[in-house]
Amino acid sequence: MAVAGVAASAVVGAAQEYPDVVRTSAYVPVRDGTRLAVNVYRPARDGAAVASRLPVIFAFTPYRARFTEKDGKVVELALGDRLALRSLIRAGYVVATADIRGKGASFGHRRGFQDRTEAQDGYDLVEWLAKQPFATGKVGMIGCSYLGGTTFQTATTAPPSLKAVFVGASDLDKYAFVRRGGIPAQFNTRPDEPPEVDLASVPVDADADGSLLKAAVAQHDANTPMAALWYGMPYRDSVSTFTGTPFWEEVGVYNYLDAIRRAGIATYFWSNWQDEPTAQSILSAANLPGARFLAGPGSHCVPPPGFDFTGEITRYFDQHLKGAVPGATPRATYWVEGLNGKGGYVTSEKLPGEGSRAQGWYLGAGKTGTARSVNDGGLTPRAGRAGADRFTVNYDLPDPEYFAFWAKPMDDKGLSYTSAPLAAPAKIVGFPVAHLAVSADKPDAQVFVYLDQVDAAGKAEVVAFGRLALSHRIEGKAPYAAMGLPFHPGRKGDVMPVQPGQVVRLNIDMTPVARVVPQGARLRLTIAGADPRQRNLKDIRQNPAPVITVHRGGADASRLDLPMAK
Repeated sequence: MAVAGVAASAVVGAAQEYPDVVRTSAYVPVRDGTRLAVNVYRPARDGAAVASRLPVIFAFTPYRARFTEKDGKVVELALGDRLALRSLIRAGYVVATADIRGKGASFGHRRGFQDRTEAQDGYDLVEWLAKQPFATGKVGMIGCSYLGGTTFQTATTAPPSLKAVFVGASDLDKYAFVRRGGIPAQFNTRPDEPPEVDLASVPVDADADGSLLKAAVAQHDANTPMAALWYGMPYRDSVSTFTGTPFWEEVGVYNYLDAIRRAGIATYFWSNWQDEPTAQSILSAANLPGARFLAGPGSHCVPPPGFDFTGEITRYFDQHLKGAVPGATPRATYWVEGLNGKGGYVTSEKLPGEGSRAQGWYLGAGKTGTARSVNDGGLTPRAGRAGADRFTVNYDLPDPEYFAFWAKPMDDKGLSYTSAPLAAPAKIVGFPVAHLAVSADKPDAQVFVYLDQVDAAGKAEVVAFGRLALSHRIEGKAPYAAMGLPFHPGRKGDVMPVQPGQVVRLNIDMTPVARVVPQGARLRLTIAGADPRQRNLKDIRQNPAPVITVHRGGADASRLDLPMAK
């Protein structure tokens, strides 16, 4: 592992070879005849598109590629630089954006979300773009969040013209992401948007009076509702009532990795540390030979600060679409919080967690011995005497912001175990795993775990978290390389309620970490039974609330394994 040099951390502008842009838009029919709204942005000089053929970068969105805000301002995905798209146009790429079927200005309706229909639509549009007179025949795709998913899913269909993808904050295993541990994630269960949102899309060029836009949006009424789809499939092998298929398997990218490998599509995965999909991005990189990985210190899809993000993207596509000879291309580049007292980027040929060793921290009674807040000595390097602590699940939690991508401290909502101040800095890189011995007075309950860093003044921040329902505790062999992490299949036959009072083992992998915890700071593990980011708390609330007991010490010693790096 090496500290990234100036070239990787300095922010530099993209090449200004083509200062202007010429845009056109049209409806493009895909294989079943559905017309999708496609926008093409060609590099230009003096208002005229360049005549030479250029490679194409494609972004496929459900969030409207072009729309008008209430103040009349037109927003265009391709003209922003959050995904370096404007810089790519300047650097000599044609950029194309399209609305997925059932959204924006496109016709049709959504059968599912990032399903095989969308993947095949992506295939058709990639090949259509490759055959246009402005194109060299080589296409790259880029996106983050849902757009990262459309990018990854399109790659699974292996379009012959798709040569490289840059995938941000997406998933390898959608079941393990959306319903991790049997518990739905908050930002995948939001309400669907009203028709007015899509009606604000800018009509394509030939639709001067907007009549085609209105006809397209009318078809969106048949869209499958997102929250109902996810909530309606509690098990990995559930058959969706909306699609009539075992939908988690249909949208699980891991089922199609061989197609990406055989096609030789270059892959680059990016996600930031304070963002739940980062675990999936690391696993994606671990499962595709030659894949690269990037993580910054920020939140969901925020360009990594202090890093030449647009330059990195441009150089990556230059290599795979223009044949440029690459410089040093480390497998992984990521921010380490607290490195050298502040934080910085490092480069490595190992992904975060590879090469780290697990160091156990055991739950103990501590000096105070209270159930709600166990302080100095409550988290120690050695197992103590046998004992147990219990708490009643608290469902009365504060409402989070609409998109709470990261958890906040929960130490007053369950059990907390806090270490003594660290005698030396601790470098943690990889996936913490909580190994808990628990029992409950109900057949099922949900368990949430949070790892906090607490400074000398008592200020705490959550650095990792995880979740698992008691009934989903059964483990099995993952259908992909899982980097040694526990894998919970979640099939209907794997789900087992517990007998009240039965002690069971829970192995909960948490979101990945890359940080140096300074000397004098404390580590804290919190165990709770509900999370304020759950949108369905009112529906799942048990009355009376479950009482969960955590067993520590002795043969059933509960512990937290931290991935320690050199």
